[in-house]
Amino acid sequence: MADDHELPRYRVLTGPDDAAFCRRVSEALELGYELHGSPAVTFNGERVIVAQAIVRPNG
Repeated sequence: MADDHELPRYRVLTGPDDAAFCRRVSEALELGYELHGSPAVTFNGERVIVAQAIVRPNG
């Protein structure tokens, strides 16, 4: 596990809406991050792209 002081308090994860993106969000939650607001979703003409803000409380 990374040292808490090395982790940013706020991050925005972005990428295609696929299993890899879901794993990235899940890994961040395991590190203590919490979801911040609802995800944003768009279509780039080829695939669905999602963005999710996350925050690390008590950081």
